[in-house]
Amino acid sequence: MNSVLSDTNPCVLLVETDEALAKHVSLDLKESGYDTMLAPDAIGGLRQVTEQQPALIVVDRLLAGESGLWFCNRLRSLGNRAPVLLMMARDGVDDRVACLEAGADDYFLKPYRTEDFLRLVRLYLQPDNPANERLRFGDLMLDLATRRALRNGRAIDLTMKEFELLKYLMEHPREVLTREQILENVWGYDFVGESNVIEVYIRYLRLKIEDEGEKRLIQTVRGVGYVMREA
Repeated sequence: MNSVLSDTNPCVLLVETDEALAKHVSLDLKESGYDTMLAPDAIGGLRQVTEQQPALIVVDRLLAGESGLWFCNRLRSLGNRAPVLLMMARDGVDDRVACLEAGADDYFLKPYRTEDFLRLVRLYLQPDNPANERLRFGDLMLDLATRRALRNGRAIDLTMKEFELLKYLMEHPREVLTREQILENVWGYDFVGESNVIEVYIRYLRLKIEDEGEKRLIQTVRGVGYVMREA
């Protein structure tokens, strides 16, 4: 089902099989000023992406037919880099890793909570950073306009959350940042209970920026957090 799209409001594609939940989420998005498209399954969602090029995609991990993880994998294999938020029922480490490996940028948990969801959407649909602004640390450069990193001439594609994490670390070089500081400034919302989501994202970020065996730049400060510095 398509909605009439405006020329100014960001468009969000919602891929959700549960009709009641889809209506609830769609209404929240519309009331917050976003145009909304709906697709009941992964195949329909991919079709909508091709036709409308949404600014953000929200997909349930549990769909009729192909799963939300399949949708993310297929979307990325087609070269689409739109940010994807995955709706999940569980918050285990394996679930977070599956989310990242599938190409999703972030996730939120069921049961659906309007305020938490819209806060996450706003984070991903903030205006772009000014053109030509870059951060540098050693041989690593981060382009804030394209959200790409460059190291030794090698371009590195980042998910939105990886970009935000690296940006925050590079904005505070050689400063030890606590896990609490990182959660507050990168995720922008509070986690309930213990969460090692930072460790999961640091691991994937290191794999990308050290892919050619380059020197480690993101150092772990045991029991405290992380710091951007050369060993």
